[in-house]
Amino acid sequence: MKRKRLSNLIVHVLLIFSVLVVAAPILLAFIFSTQTPAQIFSYPPRFTFGTAMLENYSIAWNQFHLGVYMKNSFYIAIAVTVGKTIISFMAALALVYFRFPLKGAVFTFILLTLMMPTEIMIVALFDLVTKLGWSNSYAALIVPFLASATGTFLFRQQFLQIPTSLVDAAKIDGAGPLRFAWAILLPMSLNVVAAMAVIQFVYMWNQYLWPLIIIREGDRQVVQVGLRMMTSGQDATNWGIVMAGAIIALLPALVVFLLLQEQFSRGFALSQEK
Repeated sequence: MKRKRLSNLIVHVLLIFSVLVVAAPILLAFIFSTQTPAQIFSYPPRFTFGTAMLENYSIAWNQFHLGVYMKNSFYIAIAVTVGKTIISFMAALALVYFRFPLKGAVFTFILLTLMMPTEIMIVALFDLVTKLGWSNSYAALIVPFLASATGTFLFRQQFLQIPTSLVDAAKIDGAGPLRFAWAILLPMSLNVVAAMAVIQFVYMWNQYLWPLIIIREGDRQVVQVGLRMMTSGQDATNWGIVMAGAIIALLPALVVFLLLQEQFSRGFALSQEK
C-alpha cells in the first residue's frame, strides 16, 4: 500500500513538473507583460507581477492597433476553417463512397502533399497569386489554404468506420449522396469536425511568413505580423508591451481549444470498433 502511494506521489510530482515546464514560457510572458522595462531588466530578475499591467495592455491594443490585426486573423481563420472542413468532408465522401478510376492513386497523391510545406511553394504561389490579381487581399490569405490532406485523411478514416448497414439502409430509403452526408455522416463525424476546427483555426491564427510576403497594407495584416511590427515600431523595444500583445494574441486560439478540447481528443481517437 505504501509503495502504491509512493508511486502515485512520484507520478503526480513528475506530471506537475512537466506541466510547469510546458507552461513556463506563457507564465513568464504574462509576468513580464505587467512589468516596466526597468523591472524586466533588473538584476536579480524579478518573477513577480509588476506595476505597468494596465498601461502595457492599453498601449498594445490601442497604439499598435492589435485589435485590427486580430480581427483580420479571426476572419481569415474562420473562413479557412469552414472552407477546409467542407472541402475535406466532400473529398473524403468521394474517396470512400464513390467509384472512379485511379481512386487509390488520388488518395496516395493527397497524402504525398503532406510532405510539401507551404514554405517550399512560396515563390510559385506568390507568382500565381500576383498574376490572379489577389496580392494584398484576403483572397490571397484564404484560397491557397482551403485544401487539406490532413482533413481529408481524418474524415476518410472516420467514414471507413461507419457500418455498411447504414449505407445500405440509406440506399433503400432512397437517400441521395448529399442527404446521406448531411443526415448520417455529418452527425457521426462531429468529433472530427471539432478536431479539424481546432487544428485549422490555430494553424491559420499563427500564420506569419505568407502574410508578411503577400500583404503590404497594414490594415489587412494579421496578428502574428502585427506582433513583429511591435518590436520594430519602437526606438527601444519595451518587452512588457510586446509580451502584453503576445498574451492578447494567444487568447482566441486558447479559447477555441478549451471549448473544443473534448471533441478534439475524441476526433483523434479513431477506434477500430464498429
